[in-house]
Amino acid sequence: MNLHDSKVKLLEEIANRVRETIIETLLEAGSGHSAGPLGMADIFTAFYFHILNHDPKRPNWPDRDRLILSNGHICPVRYVTMAYAGYFPLEELKTLRKLNSRLQGHPHRTSLPGVETTSGPLGSGLGQSVGISLSARLGNKKYRVYCLMSDGEQDAGNTWEAAMFAGKNKLSNITAVMDRNNIQIDGYTENIMPLEPLKDKYESFGWHVLEIDGHSFEQIIDAVNEAKAIYEKPTIIIAHTIPGKGVSFMERDYLWHGKPPTKEEAAIALKELRTLGGKIKSEHQ
Repeated sequence: MNLHDSKVKLLEEIANRVRETIIETLLEAGSGHSAGPLGMADIFTAFYFHILNHDPKRPNWPDRDRLILSNGHICPVRYVTMAYAGYFPLEELKTLRKLNSRLQGHPHRTSLPGVETTSGPLGSGLGQSVGISLSARLGNKKYRVYCLMSDGEQDAGNTWEAAMFAGKNKLSNITAVMDRNNIQIDGYTENIMPLEPLKDKYESFGWHVLEIDGHSFEQIIDAVNEAKAIYEKPTIIIAHTIPGKGVSFMERDYLWHGKPPTKEEAAIALKELRTLGGKIKSEHQ
């Protein structure tokens, strides 16, 4: 888990390629979500290329870490990152949201090896993750469970039932990562249903809480390492991210929560991301 400058550079380059491919994939599909997937590209890259104990060639390996995506609508970032990690060919990304594709608009567990749960109904992922965590404890298994979820789905009551259960049972083998991007489909979270103080709420439910910059690989990986060192309670990482990260006209705009770019918009987005990719390479030379 050591993180050297060369590995940070590699992760930054992969994340930028992931963002480019998300745009290309959404354009091909003609539907899907843009803001959340772009905002979570760094976190997914960190997990699939540094954090997770997994094997793309053996997606059902019993001792693998489990990554649960609760807010399934951001699945383009998961699919793209999984493809780059070697779970399936990049070419298959062109089938996103198409009839009979393994890459549906919300992940389907039995369709794609490496996807642990079917997700779609918001607020379900933490409960699923808690169940898997408890099962691991009862079976004396050493794998860890990671639940990636949105801030908007903190509106759902079943999220807090799961949080209460995990705190009560001191499920230290689960780490939740909240995408704190401050948007949901109808607007900004604090206007729709104020969520703060999130840190205090989770601490009151018996969780260890960390807040990080969700675009800093050092902070992402340090936080996960700290979570592994906490033995008496579950951990949640509140990752502050920019929705639409890397594409200027999408950043922080909730209207991009649930729509894909047009051909013209995609061309602008790809130009910006490719320029950014060039800067990343030059900064590390």
